Amino acid sequence: MIHKTAIIDSKAKISSSAIIGPYTIIGPYVEIDDDVIIQSHVNITGHTIIGKNNKIYPMASIGSDPQDLKYKGEKTTLTIGANNTIREHVTINTGTIQGGGITKVGSNNLIMIGAHIAHDCIIGNDIVMSNNSAVAGHAEIEDFVIIGAKCGIQQFTRIGKMAMIGGMTGVSRDVIPYGLSTGNRNFLNGINIIGLRRDKVQNKEILGLTEAYKEIFKSKSLSKNLSKLNGKFKDNSLVRDVLEFINKDKKRPICTPYSN
Repeated sequence: MIHKTAIIDSKAKISSSAIIGPYTIIGPYVEIDDDVIIQSHVNITGHTIIGKNNKIYPMASIGSDPQDLKYKGEKTTLTIGANNTIREHVTINTGTIQGGGITKVGSNNLIMIGAHIAHDCIIGNDIVMSNNSAVAGHAEIEDFVIIGAKCGIQQFTRIGKMAMIGGMTGVSRDVIPYGLSTGNRNFLNGINIIGLRRDKVQNKEILGLTEAYKEIFKSKSLSKNLSKLNGKFKDNSLVRDVLEFINKDKKRPICTPYSN
């Protein structure tokens, strides 16, 4: 059902089961899948693909141009998975040629009021972005992450799965999987034990991760600490996730328990 006041370009591809509210504007290169609900006064533009069963609230701006001075109108894209809730005043930009040309948002995410996802970001699944949090360009956020209200996440930053970021945190360093991170410039506050227990992870695995955490961050020399592990935690899948994350991009600064 499409409200009579909605303005939809004839080239847009809209599922017959989608619901589009009053005064919404949809551009020519937009594709909207089954059972999507778009409320009033939403703007969807650019080469944007929206998957099934998403719900988008009023005043959201989806698929708009990147906020990047290098962008000169090139064809870049935004893809959004299924079952996301995108609340009022959310903004999500398409990619840039320099960043790979695509912004990706996964499925089952709750993106709260006023949140921003910039160009070339890779956003996973089952993530909560709280009110007015902002993710700068090229950032990568893995599954099951919780981002507190009014967080600012710096460009190119990585946040590992099931990490939790406290409200009003400035995230300038990568956060390991399962980490808790807060601060004006972020530092680690331990492991997201509550999240792991809610996910029904075995206590043995959690205890192993806690022990490994102490070893990995025993001193400020991260490389030295890692070299001393000697495969001690090789059978712990949580620890493997952390080590793989750290080793994946050694050029990026890793958030530690020490505030610099």
